[in-house]
Amino acid sequence: MTPLLLIDTGLRLIAIGQLLLIALVICRGTAPRLIRAVTVSLLIGVSAYVTIATPIFLRLSGPLWATVQLFAQATPLLLWVFAHLLFERAINRVALGGGLIVLLSCWVCFALIDGSDARFWIALVQRVVSLVLVLHAIALAIRERGDDLIEKRRRLRVGFVIVVGLGAVMVLVVEMIFGFRHRDVLATLPQTIVIFMSVMGAGTALLQSDPDLLFDPAKPAPPAPTLTPSEQVLKAKLDAAMAGGIHRETGLTIGLLASRLVVPEHRLRALINQRMGHRNFAAFLNLHRIADARVMLADPTLVDLPILTIAMDLGYGSVAPFNRAFRDTLGQTPSDYRRTVFVEKS
Repeated sequence: MTPLLLIDTGLRLIAIGQLLLIALVICRGTAPRLIRAVTVSLLIGVSAYVTIATPIFLRLSGPLWATVQLFAQATPLLLWVFAHLLFERAINRVALGGGLIVLLSCWVCFALIDGSDARFWIALVQRVVSLVLVLHAIALAIRERGDDLIEKRRRLRVGFVIVVGLGAVMVLVVEMIFGFRHRDVLATLPQTIVIFMSVMGAGTALLQSDPDLLFDPAKPAPPAPTLTPSEQVLKAKLDAAMAGGIHRETGLTIGLLASRLVVPEHRLRALINQRMGHRNFAAFLNLHRIADARVMLADPTLVDLPILTIAMDLGYGSVAPFNRAFRDTLGQTPSDYRRTVFVEKS
């Protein structure tokens, strides 16, 4: 074994050990079962990928090895699901189902088909779909970062989803450029270094896991502590701005609201999150927007006002996010709510 190959193998074995250690810590944690299961599965998936690309394991085969390969190929899909759960975003069931179909189909076909050309195209389809999923997870972490009010989770976006995601992108791109079975150490060693650094970043973030990172979104927030005098002044300014309807502005962000109130953004984040119990800015806005929506939907003078118009007046870019936020809050659509209100009045 050459020195470079020895370094490559050593780094991979260290990364596998650390990934499994992180998975064990998360598994024994107190986070909700679903997010624990997805997080542990993701970590096992990454360790499986590192395993199947480690030189000393290349000659292994059999049912157990096929299971390891399945976990490895599932890593991009697991990262995509993890990002949605972590950042409290609804998972598109069609996209999830499509990803599962591609994953299982490619895994089965690759095992049953011997032709090198056919295997190349199967691997290409699997890598392309994986790349799309990883890029979407990265985009979600970056795009929604400003909405997050929990500072630890904001750091986790960079320390885990983006770092691990970019590492996965680099690995997938190198595989598609050099070939899926390319084993030259000059190509695999850069991959190994990226994987090792990504694992170190993931470990730094996830070994500090607590309810701020892997929490139950359905669990009520704890009672807010007594506000300090400066917080009371800031909350009064915030309440006045919300009473004035600033929450109805389309595209309102935490940064824009802070500039309107002439306060540092970090102070406003801390107030809304730590004192008022909101985990993200969208939830805070929806609290006020849905309250206004209920009033408008129950107003007899607005009974013929289209739902789309109400959604736009409340600051939503379209009717879909309004319907989703309203249903998540009250358990029914705006149309059903309006119908129920007027039936009860009649």
